[in-house]
Amino acid sequence: MIKPRKSGGKSKGKLKARTKTRQRDYKKEYREYHGKPEQIKRRDARNKARRMMEKEGRVRKGDGREVDHKVPLSKGGSNSRRNLRIVTRRTNRRKGAKRR
Repeated sequence: MIKPRKSGGKSKGKLKARTKTRQRDYKKEYREYHGKPEQIKRRDARNKARRMMEKEGRVRKGDGREVDHKVPLSKGGSNSRRNLRIVTRRTNRRKGAKRR
């Protein structure tokens, strides 16, 4: 959604709408989003870590908690138990892929 912005001129309070006319290439987006082998490998590792924590009873489906890798997989982290911790979804999203 494109938010309207206030104009910088004399007319205060009036809004101008910005529009984009560029066409999206959905086929290209689909190709680039799904098929990369490294993405598939990392997703599999994240799912494996989640299943491991579910078996231990530390996390359940729909509880709002996530399995966090202290050292991210993208930075060379592993799925070992000492590299995993349980955090809230908000905390994990805020952290991103940076080191602690």
